[in-house]
Amino acid sequence: MAQHVIPHFHNTEGLARITIGSKEFQCVGAMPPLDHPHVFLDMGADEEIVCPYCSTLYVYDANLPDGAADPSSAIYNAEAA
Repeated sequence: MAQHVIPHFHNTEGLARITIGSKEFQCVGAMPPLDHPHVFLDMGADEEIVCPYCSTLYVYDANLPDGAADPSSAIYNAEAA
């Protein structure tokens, strides 16, 4: 069985939008300890989605690799937190 890593993104900087290379991901809000419940979001056929907890607008960009973000500071790494 193949494992698929779900990327996690955060918006500690309070950005109006974050461009990402994934349509399925988790939003953690701000960096811990100020995070919200880590919510799984799936854009489906859409090109953008708003997190229901923190209202961050995530916009999909097919030119970015899976798990990448613009700005790259929005990528959440649990080991580094």
